[in-house]
Amino acid sequence: MPLFKGIYKYVWPRMRQYKVVLIFVFLLFGTRIVLDGIIVPIYFKKIIDTLSLYNNVPHATLAEGLFHIVLILIGFRFILLFVSRFCKFLIFNLEIKVIKNLRDFAFEKISNQSQTFFANTFSGSLVTKSNRLVRSFEQMFDILIYDFYSISILLTGIFIVLYQKAREISLYFLIFVIVYLTIIIISTRKKIKYDVLEAQSDSMISGRLADVFGNILALKIFSARKNEINKFKILTQDGSDKSKKSWYLVLRVEFIQHLIVFVTQGLLLYFTVDLWIQDKMTTGTVVLIQTYMALVFDKLWGLGMALMRFMKASADMKEMIDIFEIKPDILDLEKPEEILINKGYIKFDNVTFKYPNGQEVFSNFNLNIRAGERIGLVGHSGAGKSTFTNLILRFSDVSEGSITIDGQDVRNISQDDLRSAISYVPQESILFHRSIRENISYGKPNATIEEIIKIAKKAHAHEFISKLPNGYDTLVGERGVKLSGGERQRVAIARAMIKDAPILILDEATSSLDSISESYIQDALNELMKGKTTIVIAHRLSTIQKMDRILVLEDGEITEEGTHAELIAKNGNYADLWNHQVGGFIE
Repeated sequence: MPLFKGIYKYVWPRMRQYKVVLIFVFLLFGTRIVLDGIIVPIYFKKIIDTLSLYNNVPHATLAEGLFHIVLILIGFRFILLFVSRFCKFLIFNLEIKVIKNLRDFAFEKISNQSQTFFANTFSGSLVTKSNRLVRSFEQMFDILIYDFYSISILLTGIFIVLYQKAREISLYFLIFVIVYLTIIIISTRKKIKYDVLEAQSDSMISGRLADVFGNILALKIFSARKNEINKFKILTQDGSDKSKKSWYLVLRVEFIQHLIVFVTQGLLLYFTVDLWIQDKMTTGTVVLIQTYMALVFDKLWGLGMALMRFMKASADMKEMIDIFEIKPDILDLEKPEEILINKGYIKFDNVTFKYPNGQEVFSNFNLNIRAGERIGLVGHSGAGKSTFTNLILRFSDVSEGSITIDGQDVRNISQDDLRSAISYVPQESILFHRSIRENISYGKPNATIEEIIKIAKKAHAHEFISKLPNGYDTLVGERGVKLSGGERQRVAIARAMIKDAPILILDEATSSLDSISESYIQDALNELMKGKTTIVIAHRLSTIQKMDRILVLEDGEITEEGTHAELIAKNGNYADLWNHQVGGFIE
């Protein structure tokens, strides 16, 4: 999508609701420019012309005329004072509201992306791009108002006045403006490709920083600091090279601007003085033209730099616009069905699933999980266990067939509604950098502190939480880094418990616990599983001995199923896995 078309597509809807305010901003700002930049200099011209009659007109008559002009100028200045302040107030308020809307929109769009998108994207670069979006809007809007709109009104007004008072000068002025703007526009179009590359490089650097700092423990454990520094220097050198190309172009354009302004200013001054010598122009008109020229040259010089900044801001915004254009892998129906899930009867009906690269995981896969049944899922890495749960959670959609819960196809309801009926505890419990209270209540935002403590006790988390200096108000650090692996897991289990959904999925939920803690948690999980359809993915087979049914997955197929005792008696794959574990081997 063309750059500015994309910006308009996503920014204008955020501004459109403030259309009336926007119109007022343009009207008031335009009024200020006309008064201050065009009309006020005309009255100063009148003062000069009046003073030039000093020796030919009675002083009393001159004084009367001068005081009249001075009073008008004072009136204009008084009006400008209030118009300028009110206009600034409107602009600030408009920008603040639009920036808020843009932030909200960006968060909504990004959070709506699929799990695959986040797996393939640096979180640090996403933060950088999101911040650039609002910063770029603010820069572009300010430039649009204070530079583009301002200079457009100023050039138009000045040309009209000059055409009436000094037609020859107005034509020279018009030629100068056309040549100057043409050169600036051509130069800016060349610069934008460098700006886009510079923005991409900056995002790579930000992503690298976030990646390294997020895994700082690995850096230190593997003594990889020097290696990471060298790799980072390669990225920053690339960014430096791209920035250099961009700014060298700016320097060349600045030189051309200086040259054009210098030549034009000299020629216009020469022609103006020549017309005055020929008595074709008053002294006041000479002063008016020079006042206009000084104002225009200053504004046009600023316009060139403003246009460069505008294109740079556009390029910075482009990366986020490109993300907005990415269609999520998983989409809800325009009018999803109302959720009817309350029991948890799960059915896989001739399910086939392939990854985008063509790799097939399931082919005509069928399975019924009764409401309230507790299922253990085991198998070697790559057998399809994670894909199995991803399909239920709709992190991926089936290629063929269907998955229904309580008779309702999971694709026919919204993703949020579906996942509201499922409590999920992943193998790696990631917590928010918030308080323990907030992390546990994430599964039930309106939970009281009494409910949170009750659940924490069931998850055997209250014991360690109560010993912390700030208790439940303790901040856990980024990704829960201030807590041990077992403590994080207990908080995650408490979070799932408090949600109290009809379906429970545990992905190695006790993997980070020691044996004593695991025994406590297992009691809590047994209580939690009552009346719920439960799917437990386990490598540690001791955690699923009491399941109603255990499924052994191999290459996307169920090769064995039954209770623990039945599968041991079969002496198949499950029994082999069990014997290795009880014999002290690890998988």
